[in-house]
Amino acid sequence: MKSFVYYLCCFFIGCNTLFAQQSPVFQVVPLGVKGGVDESNLSAYLVAPIQSSKYVCLDAGTIHAGIEKSVANKVFNVPTSTVLQDYIKGYLISHAHLDHVSGLIINSPADSPKTIYATQECMAMMQNHYFNGETWANFGDEGPGFQIKRYHFKTLNLLEEIPISNTDMWVTPFPLSHVNPFRSTAFLIRKNEDYILYLGDTGPDAIEKSADLKNLWKVIAPLIKSKKLRAMFIEVSFPNHQADTALFGHLTPNWFYKELKVLQDLTGKKALTGFNTIITHLKLPVENMTAIKKQLQDQNDLGLNLIFPEQGEKLEF
Repeated sequence: MKSFVYYLCCFFIGCNTLFAQQSPVFQVVPLGVKGGVDESNLSAYLVAPIQSSKYVCLDAGTIHAGIEKSVANKVFNVPTSTVLQDYIKGYLISHAHLDHVSGLIINSPADSPKTIYATQECMAMMQNHYFNGETWANFGDEGPGFQIKRYHFKTLNLLEEIPISNTDMWVTPFPLSHVNPFRSTAFLIRKNEDYILYLGDTGPDAIEKSADLKNLWKVIAPLIKSKKLRAMFIEVSFPNHQADTALFGHLTPNWFYKELKVLQDLTGKKALTGFNTIITHLKLPVENMTAIKKQLQDQNDLGLNLIFPEQGEKLEF
């Protein structure tokens, strides 16, 4: 009888419970969560398999301040330098805008040898404009100036899966449009048969005159239906009053839901219920960030599990 009641409850609670009942596969430590002007809290997320200290950093806008906050929150019980030098095994850079790479650049003199992964366009920008021996020392093994060779610059081929060195994870990069024709990148990270998806900055397909998001949705829809995609990071930078002509390659809550409904058409109506959706890159001022959160929650007729990460607070999926 108890067994019957249990399964009856599961039936009525639905997909949200199914997502919640899964044992976590990934752990995430946000080192920075905002877009815009707060240089102490810009896009950077550590991801590792659960109970592992072998992380990859998704973008690198803020590193040191985020690690210090994580240590203060007892997410890590080792010094900041140990997390930087030993725990972070590499960096996946979605695009070369400073709010996504400044932490990497500033911390490079104190860092240890590891790999930086980026698409050819992004890698060329970092080598030509940052690690070039002029604006900053070239800590890489390619590009202009004297090569210190602390970092191995690994150029990613779009849609090609490769292993992330010194971890148990793999990554596949996908193109995004961030003020067309400027490109950003989405990273689909795999551990065995489970996945987590990170999108760098992106505008909506209709504004960008692109099919990049729809093409990405086609790939991940089967993973959502099979519950293999544990979570998705996606940006919403502005509240709904931001004019389409002033999006600068970003999303509002309205555009976010328009895109997610395209995804829902591919997954089926109920598949997104309870899906872990981590909202990134909210831009100051505070009243805008507050409005973004309220608008996302008020418009959430898809039943998404909306997550607003906080710097230095660990998440598991």
